[in-house]
Amino acid sequence: MTMRTFRVIVSGKVQGVGFRAGAQHYALNHGISGYAKNLAHGEVEIEATGTESQLVNFAQYLEEGPKTADVLTVAWDYVQLKQYQEFKIY
Repeated sequence: MTMRTFRVIVSGKVQGVGFRAGAQHYALNHGISGYAKNLAHGEVEIEATGTESQLVNFAQYLEEGPKTADVLTVAWDYVQLKQYQEFKIY
């Protein structure tokens, strides 16, 4: 099972609506580690490590987000593999 890491930038109404907490909840329940943090211009950045299928499913979740969010775009790409111990919110 090959592990990968991807970096995601999510834009829309994604700050102050529980988006990072929802991402953390999903990640922890699906064996994904990494982090989610707010960016200065209203986006959320997520870096996540898991199997390719875990990350593809996570990306699909992020396209919807919690019901309180209004996701406009999800841009992601694979980056150098990083080992995280858990999924943190910053």
